[in-house]
Amino acid sequence: MANYKHGVYIGETGTSLIPTVRVESALPFVVGTAPINQIAAGSRKINEPVLINSYAEAVKFFGFEAAQIFNAKGDKKFTHGLSEFMYANFNFYGIVPCIFVNVLDPSVHKAAVEAQTVTIKDGSGTLKILGVLAETLVVTNGQTGDDLHTYAAGTDYETAFDEDGYLVINWIGVEIPSDVTVSGYKIDPSLVTKADIIGGINASTGKRKGLELINEVYPKFSLVPTLVLAPGFSSDPEVAAIMGAKAILINGNFRAMALCDAPADSNVPVYSSVPEWKKNNNLVLTQQVLCWPMVRNTETLYHASVHLAGVIGVTDNANGGVPYCSPSNKNASITGLCLDDGTEVVFGNEEANYLNGQGIVTLLNFAKGWTIWGNRTCCYPGVTDPKDAWIAVRRMFQWVGNTIVLTTWQKVDEPGNRRLIETVVNSINQWLNSLVARGQLLGGRCLFREEDNPTIELMDGIYHFKVFMTPPSPAEDMEFNLEIDTDYYSTLFG
Repeated sequence: MANYKHGVYIGETGTSLIPTVRVESALPFVVGTAPINQIAAGSRKINEPVLINSYAEAVKFFGFEAAQIFNAKGDKKFTHGLSEFMYANFNFYGIVPCIFVNVLDPSVHKAAVEAQTVTIKDGSGTLKILGVLAETLVVTNGQTGDDLHTYAAGTDYETAFDEDGYLVINWIGVEIPSDVTVSGYKIDPSLVTKADIIGGINASTGKRKGLELINEVYPKFSLVPTLVLAPGFSSDPEVAAIMGAKAILINGNFRAMALCDAPADSNVPVYSSVPEWKKNNNLVLTQQVLCWPMVRNTETLYHASVHLAGVIGVTDNANGGVPYCSPSNKNASITGLCLDDGTEVVFGNEEANYLNGQGIVTLLNFAKGWTIWGNRTCCYPGVTDPKDAWIAVRRMFQWVGNTIVLTTWQKVDEPGNRRLIETVVNSINQWLNSLVARGQLLGGRCLFREEDNPTIELMDGIYHFKVFMTPPSPAEDMEFNLEIDTDYYSTLFG
């Protein structure tokens, strides 16, 4: 039967423009170890990406262990890379969200805690050993033979961790002993190797580990990781190389930057030895940024990459989440430079500029106080193409690319006709024009050109769009020429 209509009817037509999808410009993906022993045994996150939006959330999932004194001067270091990043980020920079991956597995990376006495005072006692696995704890009266008595968790005592990461034994039994003997196991971060950080894919189960988990971030959280870090491990050339490789292409579509550290130890003790280390270890990727040396905030040491990530995030946030501004010459929350043994490193802008000229980022205490100092990716000076060599320009290209992928994805598999082409081209051009109007691009345009689209590829469903864009290069070298104008002497005569 014909559909006879009598009345008023409404239809809808798809909008000819599509809004751009917001892409985080500075989303850290941080791989390392955490004091995971502080988390209940059944709730520990091991080789699993976790979205973090606050310090409280980070502690909830990964625990926290403060930096520990390691030399006679009272200098402190973090044992765990995730604790280091957590503390620096949430105390100095406040960049959220972040993605954390802990690779420390208590079933593998552990060591025995030999029997020792813990004094019980006012109903509690503290075992002054970090990393204790509470579920392995054996608490006795310290006697032997028939006199030995083993206390029961949940009946005689309960355990908790204090803010420094030490295990506290709280007595709940009727009779409170003056002391107990304690043994068990603790996590051992020293057993974590670069292979654990690099990770891979289990051929039998398909389960990912380590850096390979970057490919699970977008499918799980609909967020694109754009900064890759591994504090304490990225100074290993193999780890740095894998970080760079993972940053080149994520999920087959997205791109990121790997923030790495050169060693700041006896192998690379002075600034002049860093370029040789960089060259010998082939850190030359466009997606890599190399930092040297370590930094300190009062007595606590940090890897420079951690503070670079924070400054990048703060800078992007100040510019509406658009990464067109360089992090160089932006203030960092540090009080000095040092080697990993705490030895002070002092240099001026000549030495810092030498590092910059070799594609190495450092920090400098000059007219603005302590700032990040350096604009170049690791490919420089071997590669001078501005889209690859400038950190800000490289990040802008990647951010624009990531945004275009997510914005136009909704049009994939639509009929390839003029309406589709015009919608894509006009939408991208309007967005690029908005970036130009705000000074975030010098110019930009999207085209669908006949010369880029041979008939045989159009027949095969392949459509090529060309985007021209020019982010502003950093004004790295500003030169002024001063000269006397003798005409001004005439002012002496009124």
